[in-house]
Amino acid sequence: MEAVPARARAYVACVAVAALLCLLPLPAVRTPWSAVALLAALYAGCEQAAARWRFAGTFHPVLLAGAFLLPPPAAALVVLPGALLSPVEQRPRWLRRIWRAAQLAVGVWAAARVHWAMDGRDAVVASDFPYALVPAGAAVLTFCLVLSALDGGILALADRTPVRRARRGLFLRSLAPVAVHGLVGLMMAVLWRSPYGPVAALLVLLPMCVSWWVFAQYHRERAAHQATIRALVQAVDIKDEYTRGHSERVGQASMMIARELGMDDARVEVLRFAGILHDVGKLGVPTRLLRKDGPLTPQERRVIELHPEYGHEIVRGISFLGEARAAVLHHHERLDGSGYPYGLMGGQIPESARVVAVADAFDAMTSTRSYRRARPVDAALEELERCAGSQFDPRMVTALVRALARHGWHPAVTADEPGVPRPRPGVVGRLGVRR
Repeated sequence: MEAVPARARAYVACVAVAALLCLLPLPAVRTPWSAVALLAALYAGCEQAAARWRFAGTFHPVLLAGAFLLPPPAAALVVLPGALLSPVEQRPRWLRRIWRAAQLAVGVWAAARVHWAMDGRDAVVASDFPYALVPAGAAVLTFCLVLSALDGGILALADRTPVRRARRGLFLRSLAPVAVHGLVGLMMAVLWRSPYGPVAALLVLLPMCVSWWVFAQYHRERAAHQATIRALVQAVDIKDEYTRGHSERVGQASMMIARELGMDDARVEVLRFAGILHDVGKLGVPTRLLRKDGPLTPQERRVIELHPEYGHEIVRGISFLGEARAAVLHHHERLDGSGYPYGLMGGQIPESARVVAVADAFDAMTSTRSYRRARPVDAALEELERCAGSQFDPRMVTALVRALARHGWHPAVTADEPGVPRPRPGVVGRLGVRR
């Protein structure tokens, strides 16, 4: 990302100027410089350790402890050494360092300002609980709001993302982890002001470091899962060029259905994986059959209909997929028992497979292929509703209709040639979908 838009650079410069303005009152403020130096060194050390061990995120407890202990300009100063000297992999590196330092400095200054305005410093010195939680909570909320607003601004300017979409969810996603960091920062501040002094405050970081390490391992494992899925999907897209991008869209539609049904986030993620991997079994189907121009013989069709079983064999050893494996195996089953590979009926078909079946058919109908044009969304939904009860689960169809009414759908062209499609006879299912 060498080329950062000029408007994004200007935005970073404005936030940097705001950070400098936060520091301007320092000469006139009575500042405990030893505490500033110790916290700044501690934060810089944590950032270096995070980069070396590839931990995720910023170590906010030290910054929030500074917001609870120091005057606002001094609290903002704690950020600068660690943020400006921390390793950055992507370019332009100095611009990214300046952005990170300026953003955090403004956020910490705002949090400290709110904390001091609510007499939080006196509550920390006196260990006045539970009142000390009130200004600390307000400071954490302020910190999250400022960081979310600034992040949304840079996303909107750098990536041309609409402002509303850029800011959507940023605050809620950051609130829970930052609230935990805020509690640790408050404990540090209270112990710092206690007779035990800074050494006791630093001991609070030990369990936090352990939990941070565990969280980093979770993110590494999650990244490995995503890489595994991405590699499988890319292999399918290369082999079956006429459905390129189809897997990702089926994953998105499956996720929309799952959310509309009120499933929890963990299960929604599994259903997304199911949609993405539903056609992975095509890796076991001869390429000449997937790309055949003429009609398929009954024997060739039987070979293609083996792809759910091939897919299940491919993913059965991937434990994190959970019920997604059943969806890969059964997404071509039909409620009336005429589907494949096992001819299951009604409730015998796993719920995950019924979700993916609807998402798969919907995207196939609304995507332009080399052998036919895409159907309009309304026409595809009408066809799904017509087949509900015989081929598809009516609950899943209704959930998709409601989700699309809320969020809309933007079907993509997946054929190599997006112009006028040429006729291509072949095996066409009841929905006009090559199965």
